[in-house]
Amino acid sequence: MTQQKAALQNYNEMVKCIEELCQKREELCRQIQEEEDEKQRLQNEVRQLTEKLARVNENLARKIASRNEFDRTIAETEAAYLKILESSQTLLSVLKREAGNLTKATASDQKSSGGRDS
Repeated sequence: MTQQKAALQNYNEMVKCIEELCQKREELCRQIQEEEDEKQRLQNEVRQLTEKLARVNENLARKIASRNEFDRTIAETEAAYLKILESSQTLLSVLKREAGNLTKATASDQKSSGGRDS
C-alpha cells in the first residue's frame, strides 16, 4: 500500500507539473499574441508613415521646382531691369549732349545773325 501511495504521490506531482507547464504555455501564448498585435500595429504605422513621407517628398519636390522657377524668373527680370537702367543712362547722356549741342548751335546762329529775328 505504501508503494501505491508513493506511486499516487508521484502521479499527483507529475499532474501538477504538467498543469504548471500548461499554465506557462498559455501565458507564453498570450504574450506572443500581444507581441504579434503590437507588431501588426507598428507595421501599419510604418506603412502610414512611409506613405506620408512619400506625399511630403512629392510636395517638397514640387515646391522646390516652383521656387527654382521663381528664382530664374527673378534673375531674368533683374537682369532685364539693369539693362533698361543702363540704356536709360546712355539715353540721358546722349540727350544731354545733343541738347548741349543744340543750345550751342542756337547760340551760334543767334550771334552770327546779329541777334535779329526776321
